[in-house]
Amino acid sequence: MAMCTGSAPIDLNVLAFLKICFCCPVFEGYGLTETSGITTITEANDPIAGHVGGPVKIAKLRLRDVPDMNYYSTDKPYPRGEVQMKGVNITSGYYKREDKNFEAFDNEGWFCSGDVGMIYPNGSLKIIDRAKNIFKLSQGEYIAPEKLENVYILIPLIGQIMICGASIRNCIVAVIVIDEVEVKKWALAHNKPENAAALCQDPDLKKDLLDQMVASAKVNKLTGLEKPLDLFLTTEAFSVENNLLTPTFKLKRNIARTYYETQINEMYEELAKKGK
Repeated sequence: MAMCTGSAPIDLNVLAFLKICFCCPVFEGYGLTETSGITTITEANDPIAGHVGGPVKIAKLRLRDVPDMNYYSTDKPYPRGEVQMKGVNITSGYYKREDKNFEAFDNEGWFCSGDVGMIYPNGSLKIIDRAKNIFKLSQGEYIAPEKLENVYILIPLIGQIMICGASIRNCIVAVIVIDEVEVKKWALAHNKPENAAALCQDPDLKKDLLDQMVASAKVNKLTGLEKPLDLFLTTEAFSVENNLLTPTFKLKRNIARTYYETQINEMYEELAKKGK
C-alpha cells in the first residue's frame, strides 16, 4: 500500500503522522495543470520530508533567477530561483491566448511555473515561495503573500486568508474568512454569543487572532513587515460562486482586492489615525 499527496503543501507534522499511522510510503508530488499533473515526486525510501522529490523521467527542470526577491541559481549552499520546466508533459500553450503564452514561456520554450524552488545536493526540489503575486511596500521590501498565507492558515480560527499591501503602504493587513466551528468554540470559552457574524465585529476576537498571528510569525521566523497590523473578519467564504476563486480553487487576488477594496482602505485609514 502507498499514499500520495499533492495539490498543496502538506505540513511536515501531518506528513510524519500519516507515515506512522498507515505504516506505508507517502509520496509527495508537485506539478501544475499545465504540466499534466506530477512533474516531480519523492522516493518511497526517502527519510527526509519537506521537499517534493526530483523530476519524473519525461520532464526537465531548471531555476531562473528572481533578482527582485533575491533568489539566484548561484546561491550557496542551495541554488534558488523560479522553477522552469520542459518535457512532453508540458502544454504547448493556451488556446487563442498569445498574451498568456508570452507570460508563461520564455524565449527558449521553458514553462515558467511562478513557483520559487530550492535544489538540494541530491537533486530534490523544495518549493519555498511564489515569484508571482509579490508586491513591494513603501520601505522597498518585497512581500510574498502566498508564503504568509500558508503560514497563517494553520491557525485554527482562520478558514481562509488574503494578505494585502501595496507600494504606497508601509505595512500589510489581512482579510480573513473565519472558521465558524472554531470561532464558536472560542466564543463559548470566552462567554460570548455564538453568532458568527457578530463575532466578526468583536474586538477581543480580532486581538486574539492578531496575537496568534504574531506568535506564528515568530515560530516561522517572519520579519516584522510580514505581520499584519489589522484584520477584516468575515463569514463569506472565497468561492468560485462569488468569483474570488478559480475553478481549481486558487485565489483570484486582483479580483479579491477589488471586492474588499472598501474594507482594506478602512483598515489603512484606522492604522493611519493610530500613527502606524
